Amino acid sequence: MDNINSKPSFSIRTKSFLMQCKRVWYILRKPTRKEFETVAKVSALGILVIGLIGFIMSVIMGILIR
Repeated sequence: MDNINSKPSFSIRTKSFLMQCKRVWYILRKPTRKEFETVAKVSALGILVIGLIGFIMSVIMGILIR
């Protein structure tokens, strides 16, 4: 008796994954300059915010440990 809830085999899962990768590959396109600049600005802003939070926490911990 076959188990209905069994996982698909490794080869079936691999083939499915590769088919999904192929589908994504075909719809990819190079971003426009404006899109690239927007993503770069947002990423830089995120890095700065996280760095600022870390710096503030470091200063606060330095003051509290004294």
